[in-house]
Amino acid sequence: MSTFNGLPAHVLLVHFIVVLGPLTAALAILCAVWPAARQRLVWLVLVLALVTTVLTPLTTEAGEWLEHQVGRSPLLHTHTELGDTMLYFALALLVAAVLLAVVNVRASRGRPLSSVLSILVAVFVVVASVATIAQVYRIGDSGAKVTWGQIAANPT
Repeated sequence: MSTFNGLPAHVLLVHFIVVLGPLTAALAILCAVWPAARQRLVWLVLVLALVTTVLTPLTTEAGEWLEHQVGRSPLLHTHTELGDTMLYFALALLVAAVLLAVVNVRASRGRPLSSVLSILVAVFVVVASVATIAQVYRIGDSGAKVTWGQIAANPT
């Protein structure tokens, strides 16, 4: 994927990741610590995690294409390297969402997980979610430095 309606596709796709990643992570944390929220939101969290996981490689591929168009700088290299790690965080968030769905299904069938397993799932969900939010921030910050650094260096 290279362009969409004349704009680099990366510029458009990245906004989905910037919104969906942290939103999914925040909702997953809510589901992990509040059973009533899990009953209402778990399927939404699962769908959002799946969409985030599917969009992540599309976004990074579009970013690779854009990188070849604009040339490589040290800041862009840093951004690219960080961006390439996002798939691992999206996959961890997807695993967390699947675990939440399993916990929810078992609870709705009257067979809840043991307390220890429930705590382990909650800890995994919180860690994966916080890590995802932090990584989205790091990637976005490095991308902003690339973009706004180039604009500041070449004012019109």
